[in-house]
Amino acid sequence: MLVVNTETIPGYRIVALRGLVQGNTVRAKHLGRDIAAGLKNLVGGELRGYTELLTESRREAMQRMIAQAQQLGANAVVNVRFSTSAVTQGAAELYVYGTAVVVEPETPAASEAQPL
Repeated sequence: MLVVNTETIPGYRIVALRGLVQGNTVRAKHLGRDIAAGLKNLVGGELRGYTELLTESRREAMQRMIAQAQQLGANAVVNVRFSTSAVTQGAAELYVYGTAVVVEPETPAASEAQPL
C-alpha cells in the first residue's frame, strides 16, 4: 500500500477513486509517563514517554486507515493528513485521513520506449 501526503504519486497514475478513508485512536496519559514528564520539565529535554505514545498512536491510526482502504479495493492513499484533539482531560484523539485510490505505474511514452 502506497501512502503519501501529496495529491499524486510520481511514476503512477490514479485510475480509480475509492473515497475517503480514516483511522483514529484515543489515548490516555499514563501515570508513570506523567511522573517522568514532570521530572523532565525541571531539567528540560525530550519527553520520551509521550514521544513513544504519539508514535504508537500514529502507527495504530495509520493501520486502521490502510485496512479501510484495502477493504475498498484501493492500493494507495493520497492526501494523507493527521489531526489531534482533546477528548477529555488527560486523553486525546489522533485522527488520520486521506483519499483511497487505485494507481498503476505510468508507462513510458512511445518515443521513449523505442530507441531511434
